[in-house]
Amino acid sequence: MTMEFAPYPFTARQYPARIPPQQAGRDAVRHKVAIVGGGPVGLSTALGLARQGIASVLIEADDSVCQGSRAICISRRSLEIIERLGALDGFLKTGLPWTGGRSFYRDTEVLHFTMPQDDNQKLPPMVNLAQYHIEELLLEAAEKHAGLIDIRWQTRVTGLEHNAAGVTLSLGTPEGDYALEADWLVACDGGRSTIREAMELPLRGASYEGRYIIVDIRLDSERPTERLAYFDPPCNPGSTVLVHKQPHNVWRIDYQVQDGENADEAVKPENVLPRVQSLLDMMGERGAWAPIWITMYKANALTLEHYRHGRVMFAGDAAHLVPIFGVRGANSGIDDADNVAWKLAWVVKGLADFSLLDSYSSERVAATHENLSYGTKSTEFMAPPSFAFELMRTAVLGLAEKHACVRSLINPRQSSAITYTESPLNVADQEVWRAGPAPGAVLPECPLTVFDEAKGVPGHLTGLLGTGLTALCFTADARVPKKLSAFADTMRATGVQLDMVPIAVERPLDPTSRCAWDDTGRAFGMYGASVGSVYLVRPDGHVLGRWQAPDAGQLTAAVGRLLHP
Repeated sequence: MTMEFAPYPFTARQYPARIPPQQAGRDAVRHKVAIVGGGPVGLSTALGLARQGIASVLIEADDSVCQGSRAICISRRSLEIIERLGALDGFLKTGLPWTGGRSFYRDTEVLHFTMPQDDNQKLPPMVNLAQYHIEELLLEAAEKHAGLIDIRWQTRVTGLEHNAAGVTLSLGTPEGDYALEADWLVACDGGRSTIREAMELPLRGASYEGRYIIVDIRLDSERPTERLAYFDPPCNPGSTVLVHKQPHNVWRIDYQVQDGENADEAVKPENVLPRVQSLLDMMGERGAWAPIWITMYKANALTLEHYRHGRVMFAGDAAHLVPIFGVRGANSGIDDADNVAWKLAWVVKGLADFSLLDSYSSERVAATHENLSYGTKSTEFMAPPSFAFELMRTAVLGLAEKHACVRSLINPRQSSAITYTESPLNVADQEVWRAGPAPGAVLPECPLTVFDEAKGVPGHLTGLLGTGLTALCFTADARVPKKLSAFADTMRATGVQLDMVPIAVERPLDPTSRCAWDDTGRAFGMYGASVGSVYLVRPDGHVLGRWQAPDAGQLTAAVGRLLHP
């Protein structure tokens, strides 16, 4: 079979290398924060810092956003973060939303799953969007912060020195070499992290023998957007095949390489393209198609033991490698960025002790282990690592058509956001709550009418969060109780930004500050709240603590615990 490769429906802008003003071969400016790696995680970290008013310099070895097939699935939780970073509109305009998928055993459908979705939500549970689009949209948002985000393209790290006072990076560019000093460094430079290697930090965990070919193709099709999984399909017996539709008629196909196949031969177009054609024939896709990209992937479940090492933090694939089958790769990295950015900003501003950054490590390491547990289950089902696993999978697939109780084993994915159950920042409940997010959890979404001054407009609860702490005060009439005013005054005196946002049972009359009306009657019930209840929420949307009728002292103590863990 002879077929020419098609280009991606996207042309990346290219950026020149730039040498900054220097003194004795060093950048003339000592930076508060340096970020290495300009992918989704590095850009999200820079945007998160800029949102807090902190400048950063971002070091990227390439001259443009990525090429090829990488991350494609963005979760609702990531979309919530991206909305705070100012890039949501492009994600929703370009991305393809989906709510579920289908799995087939040979030629029989054995699972049709749906992810949590109801009319409380403003965002879809998942959006398919290629990583080159993800990076371009985040880059467009970053370019709006030119005074706070300095991107150095075609700049490669060639050396690293670090001590208790900061870091010094040796940098190489086509225009010349120089050194750069920074108080803090966030390493977001991917699975082959130069920073991690320079610090001789080992990843620990498991690497799987199963290999997958990843193929992107151009294909015009009206088929709906959903995840398709084929186990032992007639088109490729003994293999597992995954199919995802992407924007602009690009389709991502992942299929398992058979045991005993030569990897070098398996990835050659003359061996890949007939398998793709056989798959499309089986699916009933008769339209013309063209390949764009072919590569090979091997699943890893690896992590650093700690994500903070002195003045250096690790995030994304530089910190952990998660199997793609749990849809937690880029999504977990965006969560890392959301967590580290506000904590580092507060440390840089002098609001919090350095130890706040230890909570970044403990929270995100725990999250990685949870992500790895789901990703490992998915990987072991997709590519059984032993005869026993293969026997179990065959039994499950054979029973699933008629026995619903085993179908969840086919798709052990995680659809909900991570809860930091054991976070050192959490204030444990002192009362019994019949509902609502516990300390460490993210806020469940709920529609509300939001008032900015006198005008009420439809909105959602997560939109009430600001860049600092948010106290959600459940009230009768949208007025903050006087007994809590001392808490707000205390926070302002310490420099901590605090938004006290009332959520009222009744429609507010002539409101003079931002508030919300629970016009659907859902919020109080969802949050197990009554008049007087308060949720104290972190900048990343995780609950710090909750009280049915707190006094100013309880809330002040909770913030003190966060600033000085």
